[in-house]
Amino acid sequence: MQLNFIPQAEVRSLLGPAQATAAIMDALVTGLDPAADSARGIVPLTEGQFLIMPAEAAGYAGVKVATVAPNNPSQDLPRIQALYLIFDAQTLTPQAVLDGTALTTLRTPAVSIAGILPVLTQRSTPLRLAVFGAGQQGVGHVDTLTEVMEGRREIENVTYIVRNPDRVSLPPSAAGEVVALGSSAAAEAVAAADVIVCATSASEPLFDSSLVRTDVIVVAVGSHEPHVREVDAALCGRAQVIVEDVPTALRESGDVIMAIAEGTLTAEDLIPMKDVANGVVRLDPHRPVLFKSSGMSWEDLVIAKAVVQAYTKSNAVAR
Repeated sequence: MQLNFIPQAEVRSLLGPAQATAAIMDALVTGLDPAADSARGIVPLTEGQFLIMPAEAAGYAGVKVATVAPNNPSQDLPRIQALYLIFDAQTLTPQAVLDGTALTTLRTPAVSIAGILPVLTQRSTPLRLAVFGAGQQGVGHVDTLTEVMEGRREIENVTYIVRNPDRVSLPPSAAGEVVALGSSAAAEAVAAADVIVCATSASEPLFDSSLVRTDVIVVAVGSHEPHVREVDAALCGRAQVIVEDVPTALRESGDVIMAIAEGTLTAEDLIPMKDVANGVVRLDPHRPVLFKSSGMSWEDLVIAKAVVQAYTKSNAVAR
């Protein structure tokens, strides 16, 4: 059996950020239910974890095997690396292997922007962004937001907030100021932001939520474990909290789990993202919105399917 391998550069060229976001939205509005997703398997390893993420939907099945190596950044290596294997759902015949790291980098911001798109499009003023983390996910969220909002809302400025600004080297395509976590410049960026993105490996809240605007949108994607969080319980208590799936959030999302334990949030307060995408829940644009993502298997499959279909179409045209 000869499998096509779709490498990082080709994943990126076959499916852009706006197309990936549209694929997530289309899956949700055409009936995909995140509640039917398989639970993520977590296997401890000496230097980190295996994450095993299987899914089946819309004629395909797939599984991502990701590694999480907390010490890798100190060696200038990615913290998360992965491969994705996609199958035909009827025959279970393997179709392709994809660079799973590129897939994750593409799908995570696509899911975030899909989760907050209805409230983003209720406003038309230029966007000011405060982004905790200047790695692939921090920059990827800015790129995705910029492409999805093109022609709808201008990006006025971007401030990346990191522990060590001197170590940050933004890609040439990324425009923005880099400031230190805990600095007055960081606090000012948080207070002014329309959108705050948290894409870090932090285990404690990154900012004081009393600083934020009453209509702020916060996206938190950095953690998938019950004992770590990027936002404080007070924000969860003030905000309209959107999650990919309620049982998954109650099992994996420390931001949510700890806020419930501290009494500022209840499970009944949580809003499934499919209900936002389908207009079942209308968000109040004058209250904070928090989208908390821990990453789910269906998301990888939706993006992998779109990449494979684009790959097949591209090859057919070439022939």
